[in-house]
Amino acid sequence: MRSTILTGIGLLGLALVLPAGAQAQAQDKQPMHMEMPKSQQVKITGMVVDVSCKFGQGLAGEEHRMCAQVCADRGLPLAILTDDGKLYLPTSAGMPGDAQNGRLKEFAEHRVTVQGKAFAAGGAQAIQIASIAPAS
Repeated sequence: MRSTILTGIGLLGLALVLPAGAQAQAQDKQPMHMEMPKSQQVKITGMVVDVSCKFGQGLAGEEHRMCAQVCADRGLPLAILTDDGKLYLPTSAGMPGDAQNGRLKEFAEHRVTVQGKAFAAGGAQAIQIASIAPAS
């Protein structure tokens, strides 16, 4: 009986502590206010690449096209590598987490011309794609 009482007191104490701890944890997870990055309208031309295979394994080109499409379906990122070596990571103007692979997949390992808003993003470039077409 004594252990039942102690267990009951322990659980009551835990119940009283948890809400305060959970509240402190929730405060830590509140989003920080962030400024929108400065962007500019651009028109870029480059190759749609499978970032993981291109830079991790050196795989590229028409013979890698199907692999790049399979990787895109599995969530590995596609990006646009311009002739001057800039890598543009596609983002969404709507919901930030909206994947852009679906828009780029048909162009994997092909050259495209993209128009949209570009901005610096953590040492790389990002682009909110407004339009995409095969490069002429």
